[in-house]
Amino acid sequence: MNWIIMTYVAYLAISVALTVWVARTLHKSGRIFLVDSFLGNEKLADSVNHLLVVGFYLINIGYVTLALKYGVAAASAQEAVETLSTKVGLVLLVLGGMHFFNLYVFTKMRKRALAGRPVPPFLPAGVAMTSVH
Repeated sequence: MNWIIMTYVAYLAISVALTVWVARTLHKSGRIFLVDSFLGNEKLADSVNHLLVVGFYLINIGYVTLALKYGVAAASAQEAVETLSTKVGLVLLVLGGMHFFNLYVFTKMRKRALAGRPVPPFLPAGVAMTSVH
């Protein structure tokens, strides 16, 4: 097998595995954030979470497949490693960029949701909160 095919196979395997891992991690860890952003509406949060994962897969795997043909055609082991490193690095930057964009959007949504919540009453001066266990 030549270096180009080996680089393509490694790139696709690594990129798709990273995309799946990041999507699962965000889906699992982002649920509580979404539930809070949607004021406890778990059904809506779960639905949005699922739609985000689908969109995440479509965009990232689409990018991975389109970027397959770009870059140096590896003719040696060194060029194969360099090409693979560049391509995987770009995939990681796209994944990170999408993650921070999503955080930005949902943070703005959460702020709007929290702004609509009633303010809890203040305790009179000198009264201390005690917890009962």
